[in-house]
Amino acid sequence: MGPYILAIESSCDETAASVIGNGKILSNIVATQDVHIKYGGIVPELASRAHQQNIIPVVNQALLNANITKSMLNAVAVTKGPGLLGSLLVGISFAKSFALGLNVPLIEVNHMQAHILSHFIDDPKPEFPFICLTVSGGHTQIVLVKNHLEMEILGETQDDAVGEAFDKSAKLLGLPYPGGPLIDKYAQEGNSQAYTFPKVDTPGLNFSFSGIKTAILYFLQNNTMKDEQFIAKNLNNICASIQYTLIDILMRKLRKAVQETGIREVAIAGGVSANKGLRKVLEMEANTQGWKVYVPDFQYCTDNAAMIAMAAHFKYVKGDFSSQALVPDPRMNF
Repeated sequence: MGPYILAIESSCDETAASVIGNGKILSNIVATQDVHIKYGGIVPELASRAHQQNIIPVVNQALLNANITKSMLNAVAVTKGPGLLGSLLVGISFAKSFALGLNVPLIEVNHMQAHILSHFIDDPKPEFPFICLTVSGGHTQIVLVKNHLEMEILGETQDDAVGEAFDKSAKLLGLPYPGGPLIDKYAQEGNSQAYTFPKVDTPGLNFSFSGIKTAILYFLQNNTMKDEQFIAKNLNNICASIQYTLIDILMRKLRKAVQETGIREVAIAGGVSANKGLRKVLEMEANTQGWKVYVPDFQYCTDNAAMIAMAAHFKYVKGDFSSQALVPDPRMNF
């Protein structure tokens, strides 16, 4: 068995650690931070402090669950970016000192590439080349995946990410944070054609979500002026209509990417890939268009260290190591 790699993920508000051995995930521990709920969003300073409290217990548990000791590790991997500077700093500082103490190599991982490589944790695995729609609170990208370590962004959001559009819409509806999953939940019971929202058509394969957030804000303001109970009375239909619009924007560009490249191996990754509505539409597309669709297991959709471990495994095999001069890159791109 081996190489054994400890992977650490601390890009946002989840402190996570995972151990991989010979390309198989042996443990995957995630400590979620509840401190942000009362603020209706992530407070970076509080996130950093929570990472400092969580990182040692989380790493310890990951080693215990993997049934290995730290002396058996062949490398330590960590998220370099993108993410919140303070959060990344905690993970990187720990990983650097841990690797130095054990005298093992350090491996830096791109968080967004790791989301894509989460598809190689379990079967079935996509075949190269494939198209991946990466959708999260901070990113919306269409990526051409040529191999495990070579990827090209074909299109991305010009402003806000789709995950943020979900969460901001939920906030406008008075739903608690994080509201994206709640919109998905209520949308299952609603009529997606009840209300229409404008869809901005951006050039090429790029996205824009700032306009739709403004449209939803005005729509809710106008209707609550007429009826104070408008949201309460129509919550399911509003959620279904918002979700339909956001997914439709994503799918239009994804279809275009498939047409332009001729690649029918299609994957989704990132936090929003847990959305039931998006998964359902992709399955329908697979049936009608003959796509081969890959959707990660729920536990690998949101931020986790197993995906960091998987990416690190491929880098280890290639001998792609980092130095102790590693620093966080909050706006890291491919």
